[in-house]
Amino acid sequence: MAKLYIVGTPIGNLGDISTRCLETLSSVDFIACEDTRVTSKLLARYDIKKPLISYYEHNRAEKGQYIASRIAEGENCALVTDAGTPAISDPGTDLVKICQDNGLDVVAVPGPSAVISALSISGMDCGRFCFEGFLSVNNKSRREHLEDIKNEKRTMVFYEAPHKLLRTLKDFYATLGDREIALCRELTKIHEEVFKTTLCKAVEHYEENTPKGEFVLIIAGKSEDENEAEEVDGIALVNALVEEGMSTRDAVKQIAKQYNLNKNQLYKDVTSQ
Repeated sequence: MAKLYIVGTPIGNLGDISTRCLETLSSVDFIACEDTRVTSKLLARYDIKKPLISYYEHNRAEKGQYIASRIAEGENCALVTDAGTPAISDPGTDLVKICQDNGLDVVAVPGPSAVISALSISGMDCGRFCFEGFLSVNNKSRREHLEDIKNEKRTMVFYEAPHKLLRTLKDFYATLGDREIALCRELTKIHEEVFKTTLCKAVEHYEENTPKGEFVLIIAGKSEDENEAEEVDGIALVNALVEEGMSTRDAVKQIAKQYNLNKNQLYKDVTSQ
């Protein structure tokens, strides 16, 4: 029976590719990939010639069914992303489900993972962790996500792009307080770096230094000895909403209601800073 192979590829250094990965890419009938240009470069490096099908966020519904139908007819397919392991915060999840729902075999061909690589060099507590992916750019969804994690005790892992990093750090600081964070960027590449600091200092640093490279953010969970009734930084929360485009008055009203704060005093504190 033909199969869908979930193939992990290098996240930066092409030397991290596995023998089994190369054997799989060489043996399948076709390859579904995030960006055909990126995958073509990887295949050319190892002299592999296979038909490529573009499969990504905006065509996954249409192409997912098409790919599954070809596998059902007897063709083997390898699914790859531009970097790392497919189906982790990735539309590959949908393709895996389509294939499983149709009784098709799905096989893992393990490879590099930015999440695990970052955790391993972060120096943070990795005994228990949760992967949170990207924060939404939608303001409402973003606030809901941040509220969901503010009392999380496990170490948290996020992805972030350089042009969105500063806003994300400010939102984390406003919601979580001054937690420990390890910012891992350009993993396995020439400029790989782990910047271990606090959220407050990270905000200060990237207000003065332009972020470069893709980031994996490792954030400490809420410590056991933190006071559950600790004082909420209402000013920081209001400022975060104002930066998203909300008026000061509406932001104060929302935060005061959400955290049971004195609205008039909060408005006075915000406008006098």
